Amino acid sequence: MISAENDRFLRLKEVMRITGLGRNTIYTRMRDGTFPRQVHLGPKSVAWLQSAISQWMESVVEGSSSAHQIRP
Repeated sequence: MISAENDRFLRLKEVMRITGLGRNTIYTRMRDGTFPRQVHLGPKSVAWLQSAISQWMESVVEGSSSAHQIRP
């Protein structure tokens, strides 16, 4: 369940600033299924859930650190 106390909507510019990704990269990755989908707030308004972006960022870090672990 989504709680307004714990989550909020992020607009594209803020998602770009937080993730460091460009607009085209975000939409390409959404199409590929490797980035969270936006939520439609109205006919011409979309946003992303902050929790979904945070989870995606954590998964990228986890995937990156496990790929770079030094093995004896």
